[in-house]
Amino acid sequence: MTANHNPCRISGVPRCTRTYYLTAFDVGASARGDDGRLPEQCPKQLHRPCLLFRMNLPPLRTLFFEDLSVGMAETLEKTVSSSDVVGFAQLTGDRNPIHLSEHFAARTSFGKRIAHGLYTASLISAVLGTRLPGPGAIYISQTLNFRAPVKIGDTVVVTVTVQELIPEKSRARLSCICSVDDEVVLDGEALVKVPSEKTARGKRPMIKL
Repeated sequence: MTANHNPCRISGVPRCTRTYYLTAFDVGASARGDDGRLPEQCPKQLHRPCLLFRMNLPPLRTLFFEDLSVGMAETLEKTVSSSDVVGFAQLTGDRNPIHLSEHFAARTSFGKRIAHGLYTASLISAVLGTRLPGPGAIYISQTLNFRAPVKIGDTVVVTVTVQELIPEKSRARLSCICSVDDEVVLDGEALVKVPSEKTARGKRPMIKL
């Protein structure tokens, strides 16, 4: 894990932005056929693990509702690999060749394979569920606006910022922005229920994964 701790300000509101870099090795073209079809098992070329993703993940952090303040933000960076897209297709069953076949994608307006839109959106969930607010946070709703495609090799910067706190329900409203090279590719708003320190009696769970 690599982390940058840079105090900064947005619209006069102080915050501490932490940027985490996630990396994975690429399955490569050998993991799928020219038609984009996925293998039922890991190809022999991969040898070990059918763990196609080898990531350095940031540590889990639990924040209670009382810890939150408007303007708090967390940033995560993820470079999208072929293995990410192939794995997402395997998990969801979405085998649209625009995601899996270079030959098919070359004939589209995109010119090359693109990541699933909901794969990019899932990176927002990664921030909400592990860092801000962290373990125990429960999704209530999420809006998504897909602005531009994300291609294999793109580095997606995900920024989640607390916009509003609703004390009576222990809920937080957060803005969610995904960008590539400073271009917004996806944005939206998340509403999550956040554990209360009163309910937990001040005890933060010890989480080991």
